[in-house]
Amino acid sequence: MSVPRRIALAVALVVLALIAAVALAPQLFATADPLQTDVRSALLPPSPEHFFGTDQSGRDVYSRVVYGAARSVGIGVLATATAFALGLMFGALSGVAPRAIDAAAMRVTDVLLAFPEFLVALVVVAVLGPGPVNVAIAVTIAAVPIYIRLARVQTRTLRLAEHVEAARILGVPAARAFGRHVLPGVVGAVSVLATIGIGSSILAAAGLSFLGLGPTEPSPEWGLMLAGGRNVIGQAWWVSAFPGAAITVTVMAATIVGRTLRARAEGAGR
Repeated sequence: MSVPRRIALAVALVVLALIAAVALAPQLFATADPLQTDVRSALLPPSPEHFFGTDQSGRDVYSRVVYGAARSVGIGVLATATAFALGLMFGALSGVAPRAIDAAAMRVTDVLLAFPEFLVALVVVAVLGPGPVNVAIAVTIAAVPIYIRLARVQTRTLRLAEHVEAARILGVPAARAFGRHVLPGVVGAVSVLATIGIGSSILAAAGLSFLGLGPTEPSPEWGLMLAGGRNVIGQAWWVSAFPGAAITVTVMAATIVGRTLRARAEGAGR
């Protein structure tokens, strides 16, 4: 790995560690109550008293960004973890299922993959209704097909590997051979994809919240905050800029780490 890539990876890991700490213990980083309003302090620019300024209701934007990490990152991580588990299960089952069942499952997966993830999530939320839980469900449903596809491909590939065939010849039961020699490889491959998928899920959840389909006011959530500042962006750019920066930095850091892991996995497999 080149020096610039190592530096980028190190920075990304530090950023993700900081975001995780903020999401888990926002009270240690916030300087004010994120829900406390003060109309006399509305739309104040960034200052030592209010690091990121204040919004239309006089709420501290910095504290709202800090508390918003738990909701925005939490939804993305929860959706990715659920999609990972479902994709691993259904993909592995499809990989060992009879050809007819495998073909039917893959046709459904292909249909879902034919549409952009955000569009699928938008349709699901339109059916289920708005709300943070439904947003997490929608992002999960939109993301799970790619995990199913990868898990299925990895399962079918590893089942034909020489060491798996050798285990069968030696009399190892099929279920034990699958659990010991196939499943770990499938989990590893899908885990690398999930690392990249966290950023995509966070971005999708923020996009749905921006459209008013996620958490509602006065909840501090990055996408909702971004939408709340769009009408005053000309006079108070900070209301939208800092939540938008938080989304961008988080997604970029997760993507850098994920792509690095994928590159290493591909290099190890050669």
